[in-house]
Amino acid sequence: MATGNEHDIKVLNGLIETTLDSADGYRQAAKDTKNDGFVSLFNQRADERQRVAGELQNEVRKLGGTPEDDGTVLAAAHRVFLNLKNMVTSGDQAIVDTVEDGEDHIKAKYEDALKDEDVTPATQQAITRAYESVRAGHDQMRDLKHSMHGRTS
Repeated sequence: MATGNEHDIKVLNGLIETTLDSADGYRQAAKDTKNDGFVSLFNQRADERQRVAGELQNEVRKLGGTPEDDGTVLAAAHRVFLNLKNMVTSGDQAIVDTVEDGEDHIKAKYEDALKDEDVTPATQQAITRAYESVRAGHDQMRDLKHSMHGRTS
């Protein structure tokens, strides 16, 4: 690992893990829903998250580090739990609620990283670019959840 870049690499790798977890969560949601529109939407979001993770992985390589290439064990366990929960509660509303909960989590992770004053300006820019996609996904899922619950955002 390149000297002086350890903190940036650590922050980026944490975001990569979370972003890959999100992509996996969207893929699982696409498998769980019966709504063709949601299948398409969730797969598009999974692809977008995969692209964002790839961009962050490139940033880690530029810093001389080894990028994460897998999500977290905790997220995998969480998905197993959600699969069991979905078998009991099922329905698209439960799936969208679960996806939106995940969106709150990833958005908070990125916002924490944006507040990190120890990352370099170049890494801050990379995080900011990735955050734009994360925020758009979050807002889209929040609005979808609210529309399914009969509320506006």
